[in-house]
Amino acid sequence: MAQIIVRQLDDATLEAVKSRAKANNRSTEAEVRDIIARAVETPPAVASKPKKRLSELVGSVPSGRSSAEIVAELRALRDEWED
Repeated sequence: MAQIIVRQLDDATLEAVKSRAKANNRSTEAEVRDIIARAVETPPAVASKPKKRLSELVGSVPSGRSSAEIVAELRALRDEWED
């Protein structure tokens, strides 16, 4: 199996990973493996969904939608993007 070294890792980040590992009853190394595995298994289409919807919204502005409706949907997309 391959190995990697992560240089210049912020102390706060390392502490957060250690805390997560403890909460999940595993070693820091096992936690990092899990974090990396989860990060790469997320399909790219999930990340592009908010971008596609944003393009649709921008194209729909002249169609008579109120600015309040657009702002509400933009906020929902932002929240989805951050999750």
